[in-house]
Amino acid sequence: MPLDISENKPGNELPGLIKSKLRIDQIKAICFDVDGTLRDTDEEYAARIGKLLRPMRRVLPGQDVQKAARRITMTLDTPTNAIYTMLDWLTLDDELVRLMDWMQRFHLRKDKPDLPLIAGTINCLEQLSPHFKLAVVSARGEKGTHQFLEQWELHRFFGCVAHGQTASHTKPWPDPVLWAAEQLGVPPEECLMVGDTTVDIRAGRAAGAQTIGVLSGFGDEKELARVKSDLIIPSVADLPK
Repeated sequence: MPLDISENKPGNELPGLIKSKLRIDQIKAICFDVDGTLRDTDEEYAARIGKLLRPMRRVLPGQDVQKAARRITMTLDTPTNAIYTMLDWLTLDDELVRLMDWMQRFHLRKDKPDLPLIAGTINCLEQLSPHFKLAVVSARGEKGTHQFLEQWELHRFFGCVAHGQTASHTKPWPDPVLWAAEQLGVPPEECLMVGDTTVDIRAGRAAGAQTIGVLSGFGDEKELARVKSDLIIPSVADLPK
């Protein structure tokens, strides 16, 4: 029987959950997206957009710069994913990622951490790693992915790291999830894909894996439910529970 943790039982009081279809006893490995799942990317981008909007504060609704910046960030996510998917299909995604990596080198400063971590991530990985094989499955470029993992010393938790160029196609195609499953020596159907966008969920489902959507990034609950996430939770901090 599917495990239902959405019922009002002691210890199951997590906000923002849809009814769970998760079969925990079948999970042997967990694949994590990076942006919006482990890395607090939306707040980072919203902060940058907020700086650009400050001169326009007087014309913004309620003069709330950060609220407007976050709304813009969330609105841009879906078309951005669509454009990246199209470039991937046209085999032009490598050029885009190389450009992003080049821009990243100029943006990062060694004396200042610039890749914020989702609260509770390290505790989550410490609790799960003794019981499950863990992998990173990100659409971000190789350099950007490893810079983030190195900054927070997260490589120690993961058996493999799939970035945007690891497989022939990246998410929402199943290729990187299938690659990670092979590297970990686990059948895809015994994997769990955890991510914040519909792209992550679609990739996991296409690979035959179970899926969890997190609300810490770009995706919202309705979108993640529409693509049939097996479970939706606030963030990876809630995953061990």
